[in-house]
Amino acid sequence: MENWVYILNPKVDTLDGEPSTSDTLLRHAERTPELDLWLSQCNRMVPGDRLWFFFGLPESAIAAVAEVDEAPRSAPQNAERPYRVRATVLLEASRALHGEPVDRADLELGQVRSVQKVKPGALAVLLERSGL
Repeated sequence: MENWVYILNPKVDTLDGEPSTSDTLLRHAERTPELDLWLSQCNRMVPGDRLWFFFGLPESAIAAVAEVDEAPRSAPQNAERPYRVRATVLLEASRALHGEPVDRADLELGQVRSVQKVKPGALAVLLERSGL
């Protein structure tokens, strides 16, 4: 199983037309935890991998987690981003992270990209805070 940081920018990314903040994602997950997310490149994700959601604003922290449901697939032709991936938000773990997010300083993040692997040192903190 791999662990990935998935970057959400509330100024660019939306969930049901709302900015993608940790509050919005948690509300969305309580109603419909399944997500269909974009990818700019075809990462080697497999079912069971985890996506840890990093919110660039306002907290600059990871405050939610989902499990990948299926391998990434090509998006429809002429899509802005060429790949999609389905995932399901892990509600209890996301509630725990929402209450105690893991800030950027604990994540060992260099340059923030749309999707990148979680660093080993950061994974221990994420697992502890999420209760996984």
